[in-house]
This record gives sequence, C-alpha cells and structure tokens, in this order.
Amino acid sequence: MATAPEHLDAPQSAPRNVRQWVAEVAAHTQPERIHWCDGSEAEYRALIQGMLGSGVLLQLNQQTHPGCYLHHSHPSDVARVEHLTFVCTEQAADAGPNNNWIAPGEARARMAALFAGCMRGRTLYVVPYCMGPLDSPFARCGVEITDSPYVAASMRLMTRMGAAALERIGRDGTFIRGLHSTGELDPERRFIMHFPETLEIQSYGSGYGGNALLGKKCHALRIASWQARSEGWMAEHMLLVGVENPAGQTHYIACAFPSACGKTNLAMLVPPETMPGWKIWTIGDDIAWLHPGADGRLWAINPEAGYFGVVPGTNAQTNRHANDMIQHNTIFTNVAMTAGREPWWEGLEDGKPAFDWQGRPYDPKNGPAAHPNSRFTVSAHQNPSYSPMADAPGGVPISALVFGGRRRSLAPLVYQARNWSHGVLVGAGMASETTAAATGAVGVVRRDPMAMQPFTGYNFGDYWAHWLAMGSSISKPPGIFHVNWFRRDAAGRFLWPGFGENLRVLAWIIERCEGRGAALETPIGAVPTEAAINLAGLDLDPGTMAELLAVRTPDWQREMEEIGSYLAGYGARLPEALRREHAEVLARLARA
Repeated sequence: MATAPEHLDAPQSAPRNVRQWVAEVAAHTQPERIHWCDGSEAEYRALIQGMLGSGVLLQLNQQTHPGCYLHHSHPSDVARVEHLTFVCTEQAADAGPNNNWIAPGEARARMAALFAGCMRGRTLYVVPYCMGPLDSPFARCGVEITDSPYVAASMRLMTRMGAAALERIGRDGTFIRGLHSTGELDPERRFIMHFPETLEIQSYGSGYGGNALLGKKCHALRIASWQARSEGWMAEHMLLVGVENPAGQTHYIACAFPSACGKTNLAMLVPPETMPGWKIWTIGDDIAWLHPGADGRLWAINPEAGYFGVVPGTNAQTNRHANDMIQHNTIFTNVAMTAGREPWWEGLEDGKPAFDWQGRPYDPKNGPAAHPNSRFTVSAHQNPSYSPMADAPGGVPISALVFGGRRRSLAPLVYQARNWSHGVLVGAGMASETTAAATGAVGVVRRDPMAMQPFTGYNFGDYWAHWLAMGSSISKPPGIFHVNWFRRDAAGRFLWPGFGENLRVLAWIIERCEGRGAALETPIGAVPTEAAINLAGLDLDPGTMAELLAVRTPDWQREMEEIGSYLAGYGARLPEALRREHAEVLARLARA
C-alpha cells in the first residue's frame, strides 16, 4: 500500500473540487510530496534554486544576465509533437480531419496506464493559473498538476499563477483540469490528449513548453476554441498590437501567423527612424481571445502574461525590445553558452559559443550551436513596449484582423478582403512553409487556416462556420487583410526589408480601416497602389514594389483550385457560404 505523500494539506482557499481532484491524482501517480504553488517570488526563487541543485537548470553569468538560467531539454524533446497530439471527442467527426483522434475511453485507459505511479520519488506541483487579467470577465482559469519544477516556474512567468488564481477558481466554480508528467521522456511513451467535452488535458512524456506548459497551446487554444464556440467568442493564434500614429490615435490589430513567421517581431516592432511619431504597444505576441462588444466592435484580451519565444535570430537590430527584455530574469531553453556562461544563439553579433544546446563542447560539425527552436520564457512586463492595456479587464477594440504566412511567391505584400465572409475564406486558405517550431520536415508548404492547424480543438468545418457566425454578431466588424513579408526574387533574396519597416504596411491597413488608403481592386481583394504605401527613407526601387504587389492570375487560379480541393475534404461540415465565396473568387479570376 502506497504511503501518503507529504504536505497533502491544501491551502484554505483551495475549492473542494480542486482538492478532491488533486487527491485522486496523487493516489494514482503516488508522488513523494505535494506542493501547492502560491505564485510568490520566494517560491519562484526556491524552485530555481532546487533546479540549480539538481542540474535541471544551469546558472548563466549573473553579472551580464542577472536572474537568467539555461535549461537543456532531452534531444528528442525539442518541439511540439503534433503527430502525438490528440483531440478526444466522443464522435470522430467532431474532432475533424484537422486533428488526430482517439476515442475518449481508449485515450483515458492509455493515459491512466502511463500515469500510474509515475511520480514516485518526485514532487507533485499543483499550479493554479488564470488565463487573462484576474478581474476580466473574459478570463478563464485552470489547474495544472505536474511533476516538473521547470513547468511550475515557467507557468509563473507565462500566466497569472498562484493564490489569486485559486481564489478566482473558487468564485467561478469551474476550471480546466491539466495533468502532466515528464514520465521517462521516452518518445514511444509520449502523448498529449485533449478532452474538450469535459475540459481536460493530459500530457505525458515531454518537458518541452508547447507540450508541457498546459496553459498555453493546450488550454488557451485547443480547449478554449471549443469553449469559445459554445459561449460565443473566439480563441485565436494571434498577436495583439497597438499602433499609435503621430496624432496620438491608437488602433489595435490582431494578426494570425504560423509559429516562427514573425509574430514576436511584429508584436514588438520598433518604428523606423524615418517614421517619427509612430509608436507600437504590445498587448500579446501569440494568442488572442476575442469577444463581441456592446458597441458592435470586436474586443480582445491576451490570455497570457509572458512570452515563450523563438530566440535564434533575435538581436538588437531584428527585435530590439525582445533583445532588451531577455537580458535579465529569463529562462532560456536549448540555447548555446559562451565560455563566460552567457547565452548564445545564431544571429548574435557578439560572443561565440563554447557549448552547444546539448551542453557539449561546440563543434560546427554537430550543427547549429543553439537549437533552431530554442526558446526564451520571460514575463511580459519586461517588454519595453508593454502596454498597460494588456491588463485591461475589458480588453482592447480591434480595428483589423491580419492573416499572414511564409510564402516565397504568389501572395502580394498585402491585400484586403472584400468583406467578412471573404476574409474567412482568405484565412481558411492560408498556407505557409513549415518551421522548426514543430517536428517534421522544414520548408514544406502546408495549409494552415487562420494559423490554427495545430491548435483548433474541433472540426475546421465547424470552426469556419463559427467564424462566419461571429461576423453576423458584430455590427462594426474589423477589416480583414493578408500580408506576406517573405516574398523573394528569382535569386532567392527577400524583396521586402521586413522588421520595423512592416509598420509601413500596418499604416496602410489602418488607413483602409478609416476609409482612406488608395487601392486597386483585384480578383483576390484590394491591393495598395504602388504609391499608397509610404516608402520615404526606404531604399526600394519602383520595380521591386511592383513585384511585391503583383497578383498573377494563372498562379492564383492554381492556388484557388488547391484551396478548393483542401476545403472539399471537410465534406458536409464545410459551410455553404464558404463554398460560395470560393466559387466567386474563381469566377473573378476567370474574368480577369
């Protein structure tokens, strides 16, 4: 008979349903002790010290990078495992062809066997957290049970974690149940299961953030998207940014890009010196929860409180704000380290690696010094462009929704959908080249509707129907746009400088939302005239701009045929309105 773990007693503020669940999990996983996280600074420091003592973390140079630490994950555990991620609905059709599916009963049996006794000799951490401002009616809470102190410490940086979240759970009466164990870190015993109908997540065998920080993709997107559909809101893979013009007016824009396609760079954009008076305010860099407002507009909150960003390529030139904020109080994962114990990654101009991302003496023959998907975890409050509106209970009003992907050709720099339903088609047909943020081949073009391919917790056909319904629920919908920063010439060179210069495109988007901004109507939507985007101070010749904005009918006819084939895969679940929009674009292309 298993002995009772130490420190089983829960804080007085712990609701009965949380206490009961923790006791059930403890009986099954049999930890040596239980720790209820309170979210305090003292607790965070204790977690860090414990991991330094056990070797889970390495201390970086505290003179140059105070409060910074390095975590090496297992070499087989460095990215999301989409092929091992499942949505477990009673009916397979409700999960849809966009998700891997296992029947809930089978999934629970498989996970129960894995979790049985898996925490022997370990500490079970109870991590209560709130996604969104603690006093926001749009926030939702969860509890993650984990045996990873790395997860517990990271959740403190990424969410509103601790006693206040536990108290809100008591008021709400409900919470998302997330159970995680690193297990043996065996790729053959690694699964991430989602049970949206019962608001549960179970993750076993991985310590990587996207698989283990259950408040992030698992809760805030896969489970929340299911909740959002039933409750009349939207959970989206979108950054949130405020764009303030020289007159002091701020427009808020939500942008959906696949992972590693520039979300963090855009969310923390530094305006070029040639555009004086413009400011950028960061609300969030990855996830947005959007709600219809009483004023007919769409309002959004960022459910997260920190950043879990891809670090290679980050420097003072590419993303000054991100570079500044990760110089202190940051947990790095799978970066390299210099001889002076400073973090290092490809893209840094200073220093050189002495140890690679696996802790081995650096040898170029072993590949990059830092893993291509190496990460930083840091509180959002350290961002120099952090907006106080990120803590506003009611969120911010959205002027524009922007879709974008990584395409070498085809898609112009920017274009605007004709209306909301056409915008849903634009989002549904999105495609992008894959990146190192997910396991598998890199550089392959795949469909990634609304950048939600790995994250929608139900059938995409139903998801698009919900998008269409949301458009009908708001009388003042935001404009919908598509951008492509990654178009190249025949020699493979990027045509657009990107980074801070992307503000020029955002400025045109805002003009369009205000009823201004010159544009040409094309079969795929409104494209800016060559003179419509402010190029002052930018060394870009007219020929390049013409190529950036070109819409070639034969290429788009092939693209729309491929989109049609993709959409047809959703059969009867595909909304008829989306079929009509697709047919209309094809007809306009045929007339062009």
